[in-house]
Amino acid sequence: MSFSHLSHLECGRCGTRHDADRPQNLCEVCASPLLARYDLAAIRSSVRPADLAGRSPDLWRYHELLPVGRPEAVTTLGEGMTPLLPMARYGESIGLPRLLMKDEGLIPTGSFKARGAAVGVSRAAELGIKRLAMPTNGNAGAAWSAYGARAGLAATIVMPVDAPEITRRECVAAGADLHLVDGLISDAGRIVGELVAGSGGQVFDASTLKEPYRIEGKKTMGLEIAEQLGWRLPDVIIYPTGGGVGLIGIHKALNELRELGWISGAPPRLVAVQADGCAPIVRAFELGERESTYWPESRTVAFGINVPKAIGDFLILEALAETSGTAISVSDDELLADLREVAALEGAYVCPEGAAAFTAARRLRASGWLGEDEQVVVLNTGAGLKYPQTVPVDAPVLPVDGHLV
Repeated sequence: MSFSHLSHLECGRCGTRHDADRPQNLCEVCASPLLARYDLAAIRSSVRPADLAGRSPDLWRYHELLPVGRPEAVTTLGEGMTPLLPMARYGESIGLPRLLMKDEGLIPTGSFKARGAAVGVSRAAELGIKRLAMPTNGNAGAAWSAYGARAGLAATIVMPVDAPEITRRECVAAGADLHLVDGLISDAGRIVGELVAGSGGQVFDASTLKEPYRIEGKKTMGLEIAEQLGWRLPDVIIYPTGGGVGLIGIHKALNELRELGWISGAPPRLVAVQADGCAPIVRAFELGERESTYWPESRTVAFGINVPKAIGDFLILEALAETSGTAISVSDDELLADLREVAALEGAYVCPEGAAAFTAARRLRASGWLGEDEQVVVLNTGAGLKYPQTVPVDAPVLPVDGHLV
């Protein structure tokens, strides 16, 4: 039995087929992201959902649907199989008693970016790549630095100077070549692009969706949700959306599972959540457009979704359309209030991006778009501990002989 049933790469826009056995970036025809395709018929004839039960509790349990060809090529820190937790008290308070949270804050490096890094770095190393470079809003750089170190690859990371301080420390700890730019992730992307172009092929561009395998790691969130619910599907999945790789990946995963015959029925309605200060996908969705336009002067405390123009925006909008989903933006004040409320009611210290998804759930329930009896999964994409500035502390200081009454 093959460890992976990867067959080829396919352009997500024009459909051109590309060779999966050599390093690839964007489509050579239309410069759009490439998507990994698998021999699903071979998987269907050789693997059943029940076969997964005895496998290790990490994302590599789905190795036939992942692009790494040999088990010895896997680079892992134990990522995957994060819990799907009932959020009964918060859910009840907003009229969604069946609310669930997929908690990616418990994964290595403290965010869902570890999924993309694990698979992307593993495949890069397998294809002979020695040095990676990428722009990041923080967490992706931290994850790719850690997994690059694990695999013995060099990593050059460029992030905005305003990115969370903890993420830059993670990069340095892992030995990455870190640079800060006084600008946005788009400015970091330009710098990385120039480095790659001038490297004579010695530096590989691992930017979001400019390599095809990060999305394969992210799609395992969708595979896990389906398995954790007994190969049933929730009614709605709410996802904080910047570059949107996770949302695209979840949609891809569920389409693959449906073709395998492992799931059936209507797909979950997908919701893309953005911040009022950076909402290009929301604006495009509301206007019925197939691509977004650049959002100038973007700003939000939810730094991970501060992406003015996503290269895979057309794939995000396709996923929303195909699942009868929606897009919504929320204010920083709202998401910070819900961050505190979720922690107070559930003991879960979520990241600002995850808090934005909870705000979206509350708002969509209040508008009637979500029904009281629906099962809704919110993605918390990282640990709140990585963003300590979101919860100011003004506690009284007691004298050494002080007392409480």
